[in-house]
Amino acid sequence: MDTLQVAGGKPIKLWTDGVPVEDDARKQLMNTARMPFIFKHLAVMPDVHLGKGSTIGSVIPTVGAIIPAAVGVDIGCGMIAARTSLLARDLPDNLHGLRSAIEQAVPHGKTFGRRDQGAWDDVPKHADQQWRGLAGRFKAITDNYPRLEETNNRHHLGTLGGGNHFIEVCLDEADRVWFMLHSGSRGVGNAIGNLFIELAQADMRQHMVNLPDRDLAYFEEGSRHFADYVQAVEWAQDFARHNRELMMQAVVAATRKVLGRPFEASLEAVDCHHNYVQKEQHFGREVLVTRKGAVSAQKGQLGIIPGSMGAKSFIVRGLGNEESFCSCSHGAGRVMSRTKAKSRFTVEDQKRATAHVECRKDKDVIDEIPMAYKDIDAVMLAQRELVEVVHTLRQVVCVKG
Repeated sequence: MDTLQVAGGKPIKLWTDGVPVEDDARKQLMNTARMPFIFKHLAVMPDVHLGKGSTIGSVIPTVGAIIPAAVGVDIGCGMIAARTSLLARDLPDNLHGLRSAIEQAVPHGKTFGRRDQGAWDDVPKHADQQWRGLAGRFKAITDNYPRLEETNNRHHLGTLGGGNHFIEVCLDEADRVWFMLHSGSRGVGNAIGNLFIELAQADMRQHMVNLPDRDLAYFEEGSRHFADYVQAVEWAQDFARHNRELMMQAVVAATRKVLGRPFEASLEAVDCHHNYVQKEQHFGREVLVTRKGAVSAQKGQLGIIPGSMGAKSFIVRGLGNEESFCSCSHGAGRVMSRTKAKSRFTVEDQKRATAHVECRKDKDVIDEIPMAYKDIDAVMLAQRELVEVVHTLRQVVCVKG
């Protein structure tokens, strides 16, 4: 772990030995460290890279204030993984049919359009029931912020989305089959994030507050929107968790249908956010901890650190490292933008990099090519003080939006 001293701000502690850190990301971290309400220091994970407002792969402890852009617009985005009773030999030799079945079972990418158009009858009954558990609290939010009613809220429940969101079938070190997926609060979380970022920026203008970056606009505790934002974020995090659970149920059902046999599907289960904020106790004080692309790694707590779509992933156990505010990375972290990846690599590059995985291999997923990400082994080595590996997973099927 290295420490970067910041003039006029709190120190930055980085678990980045052996992995690249962009100069722009360092500057962004320093801007955040200079905010007056940062508690003790920033903690930086090895998957760190430039983000909007605050840096992805950073842990931001604050007292008496929250930065909405640090939480981001993919509120509650995270991972869920489950070990099954299946072994590698139980899977078909040709995995294309399994991938197709999962793609048909879980709306993803452009296929969720049918739900955007209000086809609620298309949503499974259990998704409707999950929404009813969320609806009352959502109404309490939209009563004050009616703009959020116009989102796709319930129609996105149980949908994957696009970009780096994915569903995978993996094998662990004992050739046991795992299901793993990555998604968050979808369109409604995006709308909540953007709305409160705008409100925070408006407050800063009204009070003539000077910021090093307008995306560091914040709400002070006790201010007009602070409590409303906390309520909305907590709701979006719950939506994200329900969303992942529904998709996992759909993946399990699709696999059972393909295999034509029953199997256990939750022998080991892990669910963790990596874009969120919550109150925690650290260094003897209650603080707000924002993890922007980082996972809680309290001592003994299980987490998920995925690699790229052509690399391995890890189920980890937290070591409770207090200097990191008990956190670890949320993945490998990008080393280049999506635009740069699309310009540098070809479909043939994508095919070679994912030859061992049943997945899409076309121009629309080149931005997710493994070479656009950091070396996951280097990332794991850099955070050996933060987590220990429980299982190593290798993908055999990957569904991308």
